[in-house]
Amino acid sequence: MADQRGEPPGREWYADGLCFSCTQCGNCCTGPAGTVWFSKAEGAGIAEELGLDEPTFYRRYARRVDGRWSLKERQTPRGHDCIMLDRDSTPGKAVCSIYPRRPAQCRTWPFWPENLASQRAWNTSKRRTPCPGMDNGVLVPLTKIRILRDSTPQ
Repeated sequence: MADQRGEPPGREWYADGLCFSCTQCGNCCTGPAGTVWFSKAEGAGIAEELGLDEPTFYRRYARRVDGRWSLKERQTPRGHDCIMLDRDSTPGKAVCSIYPRRPAQCRTWPFWPENLASQRAWNTSKRRTPCPGMDNGVLVPLTKIRILRDSTPQ
């Protein structure tokens, strides 16, 4: 029986797992203008992480896009950085200021369905981002990749 992508179970091109370790380069948190989706529950958690009430968090850090909530971005020499990306506190690193409460979209990178659609899509994303952590570091097993892939917000 095929899965929703037409693949036989266990036969994904990445069935042996994929290597990934975040290098804190920030490349996945910047680039062309985009969206960083978050749910209402995630918004509440982010507000708590920042020590803010929810209305203040939404006013300062969020915007509505097509009826959904996204974190704001700020224009930098590197592109449109997520408002939560901190390039100053840790020299040589770009860190998430809300890391413990980052949205699912961020927690699941780079195991998004569009990146996993084919090995070509994975390689294209690795170059386009560019993400030095993709294909480097620890081996992420298929079961974990599936969990991350399937919990990526669409």
